[in-house]
Order: sequence, then C-alpha cells, then structure tokens
Amino acid sequence: MTEVKNGDTVRIHYTGKLTDGTVFDSSEGRDPLEFTVGAGQVIAGMDAGLEGMAVGEIKTLNIPCAEAYGPINPAARQEIPREGIPADIPLDLGTQLQMQSPEGHVLPVTVVEVSEETVTLDANHFLAGKDLVFDIELVSVNAPAAEKEEGGCGCC
Repeated sequence: MTEVKNGDTVRIHYTGKLTDGTVFDSSEGRDPLEFTVGAGQVIAGMDAGLEGMAVGEIKTLNIPCAEAYGPINPAARQEIPREGIPADIPLDLGTQLQMQSPEGHVLPVTVVEVSEETVTLDANHFLAGKDLVFDIELVSVNAPAAEKEEGGCGCC
C-alpha cells in the first residue's frame, strides 16, 4: 500500500477547526483538496502530518501556530489617519478591506480599531497566533512520474 511521502500529489477531504471546536474551513460538499506534499502549497504542519498516511486513512492533526500561520506579527498592524480613507469605505470592526503595497501587491487587511482620528488595519492572517486542528481523510496519492517509471505500473 502506498504511503504519502514528500513530493507526492495527494487529494484529501478535511475539516479545519480551532482548538475550541469552531470550524473555519471544510471540503465538505466540494471536491477534495489536491496539492503536492512538501511544495509549500499548504501549511507546514499539514505537509508533515500527512507523511506516512495511506489511502482511506483518517487522521486528526493538531498543528501549533508556528507550523500553521505563525504568531501574530505586531508590525503587520498599521494605524492610519482616518481622513486618508474615503468616506464611502465602511469602517466597522472586522470589516475586510484591501490595500495596495508600494510594489503593487494587493494585501487583505481587517479593521481592528477605529477612533475619531485614526483607523488601525491588521494584515495578519485571520488564523495567525492560533493552534489548529484538522480532521483529514486521504482520498488518493500519486507519486511523481519518475518514481512511477522506476516502479513499473505506477498503480502503487
């Protein structure tokens, strides 16, 4: 039976939760998530947690924030003058906005504080600083093409 290793393309069903059980994402009702293990396409803790799994196996991964979206970065919060924001932009706490970096990259931010003079925007990922729990079901594993050629049929 094929076990997942670095470089394999896998398909998984998953449910992502906070440690208090709050679900923040799930593949339920959608196609499985497909990615290459070790390629940095998912958080590091998921890459590491999948290695050694076999098709059909179900596993719970407890992923510390350092292996997920990292700790909260205070430098990712920016206080800007309120008059610099157009009047038609909603500034309710929790509102998601987009800023543009000097290099032209679009950066999602969240309104986290509002006063009469300033607005504080937070560019941290909404899961930064949080330990995560993923319930995973491994649907399929495909080894890289070079390994299939070496192994013959490529079915296992």
